[in-house]
Parts: sequence; C-alpha cells; structure tokens
Amino acid sequence: MSGENQLHLRGFITAKDTEYRLSPIPDKFFEKNTVSNPSAIVRVDPVKTYQVIQGFGGAFTESAATTFYKMPPSVQNEIIRAYFDKKDGIGYTFGRTHINSCDFSLGNYAYTEVPGDESLKHFSIDHDHQSLIPLIKSSMDAAGGELKLLASPWSPPAWMKTTGKMNNGGKLLAKYQKVWAEYYCRYILEYEKAGIDIWGISVQNEPAATQTWDSCIYSAEEERDFVRDYLGPAMHNAGYAGKKIVIWDHNRDIMFDRAKVVFDDPEAAKYVWGTGFHWYCGDHFDNVKKLHDAYPDKELIFTEGCQEGGPHTGSWDLGERYARSIINDLNRWTVAWIDWNIILDEQGGPNHQSNFCSAPIIADTKSGECLYQSSYYYLGHFSKFMTPGSVRIFSESSVDHLEVLAAKTVDNKLVITILNKSSEEINFRLALSDQPVTVSQPARSIVTLIQNL
Repeated sequence: MSGENQLHLRGFITAKDTEYRLSPIPDKFFEKNTVSNPSAIVRVDPVKTYQVIQGFGGAFTESAATTFYKMPPSVQNEIIRAYFDKKDGIGYTFGRTHINSCDFSLGNYAYTEVPGDESLKHFSIDHDHQSLIPLIKSSMDAAGGELKLLASPWSPPAWMKTTGKMNNGGKLLAKYQKVWAEYYCRYILEYEKAGIDIWGISVQNEPAATQTWDSCIYSAEEERDFVRDYLGPAMHNAGYAGKKIVIWDHNRDIMFDRAKVVFDDPEAAKYVWGTGFHWYCGDHFDNVKKLHDAYPDKELIFTEGCQEGGPHTGSWDLGERYARSIINDLNRWTVAWIDWNIILDEQGGPNHQSNFCSAPIIADTKSGECLYQSSYYYLGHFSKFMTPGSVRIFSESSVDHLEVLAAKTVDNKLVITILNKSSEEINFRLALSDQPVTVSQPARSIVTLIQNL
C-alpha cells in the first residue's frame, strides 16, 4: 500500500455502488505524493484527548430473539459471530434489553401480573427464558464475556399504573413507587441467577411519550423524586450501588432541561451515572455537548436509534444516518452508542402494535437468509476498531461533506473514521504528521484509517 510508505497506514472502506463492505482499502485510494491542492483537509492531533469510549452495541428484544430462533442453526451462529466476534464480526461490547415487555415484544407481559403483589411473591422471569435470555447468553459467550447490558422498562405492570394498562401511557401510582423500585433490584437478581450480569438500568424508556404500546409518563420532577427517594436507595440497599442508573432515555431535543432538574438536586444526582438519549426528534447534537459542559462529571450514552416505518431493505441512507449520529454524538462527549434491535424479520417486526422498523440485519424467515444492511457495515467502522478503553482525540474536517471521528486505542493504535456523505469523490489531505498523505474517498462512503503509534 503506497500510504504505508509515508504514515504506515492501513484502512477499511464501505462504499455505495461498489463491492466494498468493511473491505481493506485498495492502494489506488492512496497517493504516494501529496496532491498540491486537495479539496479538503482532515486534521488529527493525538495529543489533545477527551473522553474514554466504552463501546458500541445493539438491543436484545423478544422480537429479535423470536426472529433469531426462526433461522437455521448455522445462520444463528452466523448472526452471533457477525455482531459479537471480535475477529470475524464487528465486536459489539454493549447491549440493551427490556424490563417487562416493550413494543418489540409479541405482546404485553410483566414479571408479576398479580394485582397488589407488593411482596413480589409471584415475580418470575420465566417468560424471558423462552428466547430472550438464551440469545443474550450466546451473545455474551461470543463477546468473550465482555458485554455490558443496559436494561430499561417500557412500563410497570398494569396494576401499578393510573390507567390499569401497560399501553397508552399512564403513570406509576404513588403507592407503588417503593415496590416498583424493588422490582428493578429483583430483576437484576433473577438475571444474575440466570448467568447474566446487568451493567445498568434506565429509569424509564421515553418518559415523555404516550405510545400505543408499552409506555409510562414521568415529568422531570417525578423522575428526580423517584430516583432520589426510591430507586437510588433501593439499589444501594440491595447491594447494587455499583450498577449504573441512567435518566431520561429519550430524545436529544429537551435532554438538557430534563437532566438539569435531576442533576441540580444533589441527593438525586448522587445516584445517577448519566443521561441516555435517542434520535427520533431531529439531530439537536449541540444539546449533547451542552449537557456535558454543564455537568462534566455525568456521562452520556446513546441508548436507542433505528429507522422507523418498515425494514427499509437495501437503503444506503440508513448507514449514513448511523455514522452521522455516532460521529456527532461522540465528538460531543458521548461514551457509548447502542443501536435498537440487532435483528428483525422481513417485515421489520414482529411488533405487537405494528410499529415496524429497520435493523442492521434483516432476517428473511422464509428463505433463511440474512440481509446485511448498510447500517451494519457503517456501525462496524466504529465498533470493530474503536474498542472499549479507546480515548477520543482531536479531529476536524475543513469541509461539511466530510465528517470525522478519531481515537487512540488501548493497544496504541490511531483510528480515524471519515464519512463522505456527498455524491462526489473527495480528495483530502490527512494532516497528521510532517508527512501528510492524500486519500481519495469515494462518494457516499465511509473509511477507517489505522496507524500503529
């Protein structure tokens, strides 16, 4: 590779209208001699460091697990390797799952559906043992045991709510706040018994949205008070003080205002690790940095994103949307990034409220074939190379069409991922040392450049 004669670079590329899918970058994209007038400059400075990156991943839902087990055993193994194998796959190290049912379940369910069961006598995760837990455990094995799992509730059991229903919003009844807090602890305990360690929990998925599926509403003040007076103390009393508590778990648009209410209360804030957020209401990337700058001791984690409205099979826009979000979120101090369902069927489900969506791998349950979407490859450009413990470093692009994220790994590699979202090839000069190299990046592509330091 001609680039190796200058900066000892190697790299990988995914590009639209080509066969490149996380493929080694061909020599032809590197120039031996720098172009006198490149159309862009990408600057990287390994001396200027920022946050530690904790990892990337996707979500385990009942829908994903049901789809997974409809596939032939050989294809199941392929899917697990594709996501969680560090060498042959894209090396996911984070996961998310649901406490009780969510929209991507086959129907509503809770771990105790006996009204008034305040002692949690009837609490059981037997439902999850059918498919969800086996999928999580297989994934953990493939990841070498290095899989952090975030668990989020979409709704308390119906009997704990003002509406008596898990769907269509409603609120947690005040008289059940204590038992609901203990419910999280019981969930963690039962999953531990099943051989699964829970890294952290979020208080509530999308607490500002009344959905036709499983949902529950909290104001910022209600979330603050629940964490301060019930959930935080319950976690500590149960011996789970080391588990992470994540607030908000909703869109970027009002994340600062929501988190501020909690973080400005020292008694509530002391229990909270950080803020989770989604992408379903516009970019609002600056709100991510705004929150970090105001509360730099609290972490930021992207907890859910997908393309709604069906599977979108074959769309190149999917990958580009993922890359833009990852680059912009991490450049604003986010430490981990979790996709939504790891796999869905050819309809973008199953989903008990017809809220069909995309996934990086779509499974054709009729043919038994896996359909890898652009989002899978674009995600891989980050998850495979910016491994946990990597430290973000300074990077910038001179043009809007190129977006860049750079990090230094624990094994002393420099990783630079560059998104070209334009419809034109761009020649850019990588300004990294006194021996710059010029790279020709194809239209609608993403490249990851790696240098041993």
